[in-house]
Amino acid sequence: MDTGSHKIGWKTAAAIVVSNMIGTGIFTTLGFQLSDITNTYSIFFLWIIGGILALFGAFCYAELGSYFKGNGGDYLYLKETYHPVFGYLVSWISLIIGFSSPVALAALAMSKYLSAFDTSFGNGFAIGMIFLVALSLSFSLKASSRFHNFFTFIKIAFIVVLIGLGIFIPDSPAGNSLNFDSSWQNEIMLSAFATSLVFVTYSYTGWNSASYIAGEIKEVHRNLPKSLILGTLFVTVCYLLVNFIMLKHAPVSQLAGKEDVMGEAARNMLGSSFGKVVNIFIALQLIATISGYLWVGSRLTQAFAKENHLWRSLAASNKKGIPVRAIFAHAVIATVIILTGSFKEIFVYTAFILQLFASLSVSTVFFLKKEQRKIFKSGLFYIFPAVFLLFSVYILYFTFVHNPGESLIGLGIIALGIVLYLLDRRLSKSEN
Repeated sequence: MDTGSHKIGWKTAAAIVVSNMIGTGIFTTLGFQLSDITNTYSIFFLWIIGGILALFGAFCYAELGSYFKGNGGDYLYLKETYHPVFGYLVSWISLIIGFSSPVALAALAMSKYLSAFDTSFGNGFAIGMIFLVALSLSFSLKASSRFHNFFTFIKIAFIVVLIGLGIFIPDSPAGNSLNFDSSWQNEIMLSAFATSLVFVTYSYTGWNSASYIAGEIKEVHRNLPKSLILGTLFVTVCYLLVNFIMLKHAPVSQLAGKEDVMGEAARNMLGSSFGKVVNIFIALQLIATISGYLWVGSRLTQAFAKENHLWRSLAASNKKGIPVRAIFAHAVIATVIILTGSFKEIFVYTAFILQLFASLSVSTVFFLKKEQRKIFKSGLFYIFPAVFLLFSVYILYFTFVHNPGESLIGLGIIALGIVLYLLDRRLSKSEN
């Protein structure tokens, strides 16, 4: 069999990175940030820090993905460096939170933006959309690539057009949120600044996504780093510009505490009718977010399931090599998440736990010797993981202090994963 026909190039891999990053976070989190942080410099500083951390993380994952061959990402890195229990836990977290929660949040955001037309766009619509996307990814890698690339094209074209309109259209009569005074000096010292970073780092979640499917990428040593780094840089620039146009076209009073912040700004910018068109395109581009997380998440779950007794049934592929059971497992879990939590609650515990496990995974680069690194040979490379980990501790501490309930939900899911690991080991021993 010609396995080359079943591999993807750097463009598709970069499309997965971009689509996994640009989605729910950028179109919903500004309202949460403006509840406490209102200076424009402070807001930009948040997103620049997030971009730098994502880029530094991408550098680390580029090395890890080049060294540890095959699909699996964090699962491989943690299992091979620390202990199998960490590989098990990161896979458990990825199954329940890492990929299923973002799918749920993207679907909920779709229904929120489309509710501008009809209030019947609720949880039922969100769940139905998840299963439609899951079905579209179940036929072949080629069909999945075409579907995903099409909606990623819509996503990128929409973002570029929206940014262009937002910059050149004059300020709305409703006012704006732009504030360039010196209050940023006080705001960046607030604990609210640190907790706002958890929303930002979630919005950048996905910078590592192509590493999970390294086994499906052609010339992985060259194309994986290229897709991770270019995808992350592109998204960082887009995020800064999208935040600028939202701040430019709506006052703080209209945005603070809202989820559909881009819709609010678009109505001021383009009028009620054209503003609703923006809502449609936001909903359409979120299809690529759902697609990206189901695609990548199912590959990680499949790699995990092959080696663990409890989850072995999820390792099966169809005749085209697509892990259909794993795809629909994520769809079902996303449905349960939608039915059991509020948007913000899901957002906070998801962001908290993803930051924790991203930190653990990034730390594994310290196990690679200089001669094992394929891309960055200089000892200065270790600046990247060191900065990433320092900021992660800062973010996690303040998130736990200010959102203990949501943080404890996440830690409880980890504790359940430890119990399942012990049960899985016992079942595996009895089977042998």
